[in-house]
Amino acid sequence: MKTITGGVCAPKGFMAGGIRCGIKQGLQKNDLALIYSKEFCSAAAVFTENKVKAASVLVSQENIANGKLRAVIANSGNANACTGKHGMDAARRMAHLIADELSIAPSEAVVASTGVIGVPLPIEAIEKNISALKASLRSDEAGHTAALEAIMTTDTRKKDIAVEVEIDGKIVRIGAMAKGSGMIHPNMATMLCFITTDAAITPSALDCALRYAVNHSFNRLTVDGDTSTNDMAVIMANGEAENNPVIGYQGSGIKNRGYEIFCRALEHVCVELTRMMARDGEGATKLITVTVSGAQSEEKAVLLAKSAASSSLVKTACFGADANWGRVLCAMGYSGADFDPSKVSVGFRSSAGEIQVCSEGQTVNFSEERAKEILSREEIEILIGLSEGNYKVSVWSCDLSYDYIKINGDYRS
Repeated sequence: MKTITGGVCAPKGFMAGGIRCGIKQGLQKNDLALIYSKEFCSAAAVFTENKVKAASVLVSQENIANGKLRAVIANSGNANACTGKHGMDAARRMAHLIADELSIAPSEAVVASTGVIGVPLPIEAIEKNISALKASLRSDEAGHTAALEAIMTTDTRKKDIAVEVEIDGKIVRIGAMAKGSGMIHPNMATMLCFITTDAAITPSALDCALRYAVNHSFNRLTVDGDTSTNDMAVIMANGEAENNPVIGYQGSGIKNRGYEIFCRALEHVCVELTRMMARDGEGATKLITVTVSGAQSEEKAVLLAKSAASSSLVKTACFGADANWGRVLCAMGYSGADFDPSKVSVGFRSSAGEIQVCSEGQTVNFSEERAKEILSREEIEILIGLSEGNYKVSVWSCDLSYDYIKINGDYRS
């Protein structure tokens, strides 16, 4: 696997663009994005599990039901959620507007929105600028960058990646962009993620690969315990790499080396985006990885790791570089997982080194100064050992700082 440049425009046949249409009033920033494939694409998506779903999510679920897409249109600055019939009409209007410009069917476009909930989407601003959006399409990294900037809200860092792998002697590329900084919690984290690939792959195999990747990445990400109304991860595959079509997938009974290669590459892309989102959590100063090893099952390891990673007390301790390992055990204890506390070990690791602070559920003699040095780095890992099995799982989070309250206390103003 090789990391390359170009983002969603790295795979053959994809274009992207972004413009400012005025949804973010008073801000000179792009707020309308477009990703487009010249060819028909196999497509798959995963959406928020929140019962309160934005109009864009409901419309996109309808449009992707047949596993085929050509375009993604997305706006920032307005979530178009909890906006009733006006919101549904606006979301469908977005799909129709871009379909007319691209000469495709409205059902071939996914619609995405992100921003403030409960405010009517100014669809007129999008309508007035839809031709300019099409004109912004480019097949290079500049097009990717313009689109990425247009989906960002409270993000302070760009989140994108592109890789290439070889399948059946053909170079296959995967490119991706994501936004997400706050309201992030499994399942499936608060985010928009758009992935393109020139792989030839069936819709069923693509859907299975995406769900596997999401479960091992975005569903293991937590910032603040809030799952949004607008989450979606969408992937489009146009087949222009001309590899033999990938058809095998988990549970299919078909042995397909191409699927294994593609699935690993897609998982890598999603994990890297997950880490970027955790590092850019609202007000965050540190990326936290919680790793549980020695578990009897993957499910138990995930449950325990998520509980520790989601704990406000654990997150604030990390912010203060306080080796308060008791908070880790406490969070494990209310996770709902069955484990033996007397067999748990806890340690901390960073670029400054590693230290064990708990063994067999009790404290060990350790240097508080050394622990503080390790926990003061920008990337830290909480190591939890169970000594009961062979499963190992990582979950990603961030610390909880004073700035989180500042950002969210005046979000609408």
